[in-house]
Amino acid sequence: MIPYAENNRTDQNIQTELENFMAETENNEIERQEPAVAEIVGKAIFSQKYDEYAFFYQSAIRQLTTKLQIVSADFSRNNDRSPIESITSRVKSLESIAAKMEHKGLELNLDNMISNINDTAGIRVICPFLKDVYEVADMLLKQKDVELIKIKDYIKNPKKSGYRSLHLIVKTSVLFSDGIREIPVEIQIRTIAQNFFASTDHQIRYKRQSKITPEIHKKMLECAELMANADEQMQKLAEKVEI
Repeated sequence: MIPYAENNRTDQNIQTELENFMAETENNEIERQEPAVAEIVGKAIFSQKYDEYAFFYQSAIRQLTTKLQIVSADFSRNNDRSPIESITSRVKSLESIAAKMEHKGLELNLDNMISNINDTAGIRVICPFLKDVYEVADMLLKQKDVELIKIKDYIKNPKKSGYRSLHLIVKTSVLFSDGIREIPVEIQIRTIAQNFFASTDHQIRYKRQSKITPEIHKKMLECAELMANADEQMQKLAEKVEI
């Protein structure tokens, strides 16, 4: 016969084991919650500081816009016309930046935003003629405190949609009270005709519930070619009258 094993566990032992188990379970639950809590706190801090972060980008835009205005004025002084029709700018919204950083798996902070998101700040420059696009870009990039990071020439290599524009990613040195910061800015330079197509194409393609059939896409490409041909003809005419 198997001898009976006497149960020496007292009520106090059982109570202690139960308390230890509950404490361990609670600690495990806290550990599981900590990453989620930290993420929520991180988002809240990023949201509160975004206006401060946006200030750095707005300052870079002001600096580059001033440079572009000087480039235009200097060109006008020597050529009796302006190579720039208009300059507009924007800083992306908090929601847009946060979504982009989360998609890239980045922690929400200023250093990550500056190092990994190049189009937080954007400037759009509209020029009368094709030649102006490249001359404005060249004059801007000659500035000592403007560094070219990347260039995408959608004029020479249009997108499949027919979109044409010259895109520059640059960094500019901006002096703040706590030192110099290198701020990235995306600059889009395009002609009036290219901007007309880009604006209307965006309205058609990205309107809610819009259905782009192959026939519509083909017609839009034909419009893009019409705009491109118009640019080329206007450039030739400008060269004939030597402007």
